[in-house]
Amino acid sequence: MSGSLALEARNVRVQAGEREILHGVDLKIPSGRWTSIVGPNGAGKSTLLKAVSGLLRHVGAQARIELMGRPLHGISGRERARRMAWLGQNEVAMEELLVHDVVMLGRLPHKAWLAPPSARDFEAVEQALRMTQAWQWRARPLSQLSGGERQRVLLARALCVQAQLLLMDEPLANLDPPHQTDWMHIVRDLVAAGNTVVSVLHEVSIALQADDMVIMADGRVLHHGACSDRGTHAALERVFEHRIRVLHVDGVWVALPHWRSRAAMDERHN
Repeated sequence: MSGSLALEARNVRVQAGEREILHGVDLKIPSGRWTSIVGPNGAGKSTLLKAVSGLLRHVGAQARIELMGRPLHGISGRERARRMAWLGQNEVAMEELLVHDVVMLGRLPHKAWLAPPSARDFEAVEQALRMTQAWQWRARPLSQLSGGERQRVLLARALCVQAQLLLMDEPLANLDPPHQTDWMHIVRDLVAAGNTVVSVLHEVSIALQADDMVIMADGRVLHHGACSDRGTHAALERVFEHRIRVLHVDGVWVALPHWRSRAAMDERHN
């Protein structure tokens, strides 16, 4: 599978009313790697992720999206759901569902209609809940969990699909730093097993721990390169108006705020 693409999109345009949100975006996501998508608010990051996943209906007629070398529109919804798992922002789940039942929903693409869960399904649910350290809540309703705990349960639901491609939009919402670290370990384990992960992240320092980075602004991809590449770091600093600096700290690349006086910032924009 070396050099193969998990996802390829060409000429993706998305419009909301009279405003075009994505302007003919091209994107290639290599298999077996973690790709992070970053950019300022309103860059179109979440819209792009939804568009390439097939969740948006109104994508430009000229768009071409391929999942593992096959046109997305030619893949049945059931097969697509087995190959590509999704974790979105502010996902709504029935509050009174038990945690175990929420995660079991991730097995629906693998089950016949109205078929009871199999031993393999139960095994997948337990594995996903243990990976996210949520197994101890399995008998609790979702309504009794904190925001961070709920996020770990929803991550477990996505992991339970056992898809080759996992798309995540702001997966670190409500997670404290230790659990953000746990999330990175999960992602690295998935990639080591040959899976592909794409994540939209506001946490730029965590995004820099990915293999590759897509940098967006104003509905366009400005740069796509390795997270270790200095060209990627320069593009990242530019897109955030040099208000961050990418530095090598304790063996990893991190993005730190670059504080400038208000007078200096005003002078730069005048």
